[in-house]
Amino acid sequence: MAASILSAALLLPGVQAHAEAPPANGEISVNYMNYEDRQSGLQRTTVHSPSLSILAPVAGDWALEGTLVSDDVSGASPRYHTAISGASHMHDHRDAADVAATRYFDRGTLTVGGAVSTEHDYFSRALSVKGSIDSESKNTSWSLGLGRSDDRINPVNLIVVNETKRTTNYLAGVTQILGMNDIVQLTFTRTLGEGYFNDPYKSLDNRPRERAESSLLAGWNHHLVATDGTARLSYRYYHDTYGIRAHTYTGEYVQPLSNGWSVTPQARLYTQSAAYFYYDPVYDAQLGAPFPPGYNGSGYMSADQRLSGFGAVTLGMKVSKQLDKLWSVDVKFDAYQQRGSWRLFHGGSPGLDALRAQTIQLGVNRAW
Repeated sequence: MAASILSAALLLPGVQAHAEAPPANGEISVNYMNYEDRQSGLQRTTVHSPSLSILAPVAGDWALEGTLVSDDVSGASPRYHTAISGASHMHDHRDAADVAATRYFDRGTLTVGGAVSTEHDYFSRALSVKGSIDSESKNTSWSLGLGRSDDRINPVNLIVVNETKRTTNYLAGVTQILGMNDIVQLTFTRTLGEGYFNDPYKSLDNRPRERAESSLLAGWNHHLVATDGTARLSYRYYHDTYGIRAHTYTGEYVQPLSNGWSVTPQARLYTQSAAYFYYDPVYDAQLGAPFPPGYNGSGYMSADQRLSGFGAVTLGMKVSKQLDKLWSVDVKFDAYQQRGSWRLFHGGSPGLDALRAQTIQLGVNRAW
């Protein structure tokens, strides 16, 4: 039905949405993800992540969703310069679960969800609520959301004990069907956080105890009648009180093929400025990374590469196969590369090694 606000072929990537009617069938999915990254020939981090997801219609107007994830992380901590001696080995394990219940109405939905994540030194729990309402023509949908998370940090080096971090998330969005083949979406999010934002395993890492983040995501999906494919384009602008400004451009194309096959190539460009308290380490062959210039034992500072100025490119491909009415499988590969010199609009961070990563995801799905 072309007028439906939830035409599945045209949903924007990266934006959560529910159908205006409860799902006719349930689905169970088993997935596995393998992630690896490296710097200057050194394999740094490896992640193995199996997961199980279930979607089940309940009592006609309800649907339940749930996911279980188990991550094993091993490797070395991030390097901020070219010295291999700067990397320390680590191993960690994370278990996480989330569940959501959705109530469907004639012209909208209401979803309530919860999540929990636990590691040996980190515990997080979260609650969320999101609602949507459609226009009478069902060509426009507005959505509002609210979320709250509460984290507790107990690093093994005991640099802090029972530290906390609390964040509140707000979401507002609108989705508009423009015609038989086009849909656009605009989503604004705001996150307010307070508490412990430092990385306890990095020396000289001292960050503000408050952080406000805002982002605006705009997207357009266009169905090509000639090829029966769908192009998905999006742009996201982000800024926060750390001084980071980021731009993300994403494009992908879903092309159905014969005999139940489909392919989805994807490209993403990302660029961000550095936090105002980030400093580039300068490596000395004998002394190692020095204290930042002007260091006097106080003030905000961090050499965390995630807070630096850099640009990144991701190229990916997903291949899916519908085996029969019930079973489907898919595989996805992403290659990522990050460099300080690729930063647009402002200078990057020259003290960083290039970071390269690859992700392989496998999925098996069964409807019931």
